[in-house]
Amino acid sequence: MNIWPPVNGKTILLGVSGGIAAYKGVELMRLLQRAGADVRVAMTRNAAAFIAPLTFEAISGRPVYMDMFDTRAPEPMQHISWARDCHAAVIAPATGNIIGKLANGIADDALTTLMLAVTAPRLICPAMNTHMYENLAVQRNIEVLESDGYIIVEPSEGELACKATGPGRLADPASIFEHVVNVFLPKDYFNTKVLVTAGPTREPMDPVRFVSNPSSGKMGYALARAAAARGASVVLVSGPANLDAPMDVRRICVQTAGEMAEAVFAESRDADVVIKAAAVSDYKPVETAPHKVKKGNEDLVVVFDRTIDILFQLGKQKKPGQILVGFAAETRDLEQNAVDKLSAKNLDLIAGNLVIGAESAFGAEASRIRLFFKNGSTEELPVMDKQAAAHVLLDRISAVLKKGPGK
Repeated sequence: MNIWPPVNGKTILLGVSGGIAAYKGVELMRLLQRAGADVRVAMTRNAAAFIAPLTFEAISGRPVYMDMFDTRAPEPMQHISWARDCHAAVIAPATGNIIGKLANGIADDALTTLMLAVTAPRLICPAMNTHMYENLAVQRNIEVLESDGYIIVEPSEGELACKATGPGRLADPASIFEHVVNVFLPKDYFNTKVLVTAGPTREPMDPVRFVSNPSSGKMGYALARAAAARGASVVLVSGPANLDAPMDVRRICVQTAGEMAEAVFAESRDADVVIKAAAVSDYKPVETAPHKVKKGNEDLVVVFDRTIDILFQLGKQKKPGQILVGFAAETRDLEQNAVDKLSAKNLDLIAGNLVIGAESAFGAEASRIRLFFKNGSTEELPVMDKQAAAHVLLDRISAVLKKGPGK
């Protein structure tokens, strides 16, 4: 994949219907625009009661499509041309009214008429009062749309504008954006189980102190998110990380290297791809004090023991056809250390990066990664954000899967 995000250069139709969450459509539009998409907005008359069309026009740089019979429109059959030209269409928010119309093929305004002509992927983002959302008719209509091929972006739960609490709040614009992006991703990991580890581990010295490292877990989470978007069944074994669980990913949270090992060994038995992106502590205190160690007048001496080498054990027990990928976080001699690790731990691919200096991968949004393959070839990637890097890495793993390990 040479372009990231994959909505870059795509035309996205944004439909806005008459709900209190209509203002969030602006944020969604900005996210799409920042990713390089050309956004065209169609609104219902009721939506204009919540947010002025001028707002969308000013940001999109295009007139809002709201009136099929506007004689000032640039073209007479705009509902056909916009439907033909869009690469995806998303309605956010989607009220119970518009959901019912689309489920029954009713086209009585510009937006519904336009949507009937769309053949590109279509996403519906419901937003309404909890009781309205749970109404049997609304749920039936959502099921009809889903069976017709619409992608339903489930609403979130929380306090609504009507003061009710429950499902019905429009999904976060960032989540909707992720759903739109996923439309354009290949589903080359369908029927593939991918196991990813992420974040640091913590080895306790006493109840309030531990040995760890600055890993944020962002790379591992990006890999899990990317693999799930490409159709994989993903398990993410995560050390302490201040990150939300990626969409459609089963997350197992652990603290220590021992806990991570236990979870990884259990989940790796039927995994097709194992990606060890976690920064696991190599050493742990031999003894853990039951209570906080108080400051004294003498220096504190801590004796350390080796933790289990999870990646080495995975390499020893790797089943035929399984792809094993490691990471080498180094402060010097990146190539030599990565190549040695690739061989010693029976890996098919290792991603190496530096964790020192201005381009340190720890905690950063972007990193420079160099790939080392079992067949002896290497590839240096340019500096890119970790989500983009995750997809490039998955591209390379997919190629190995097709050729077979070691080829």
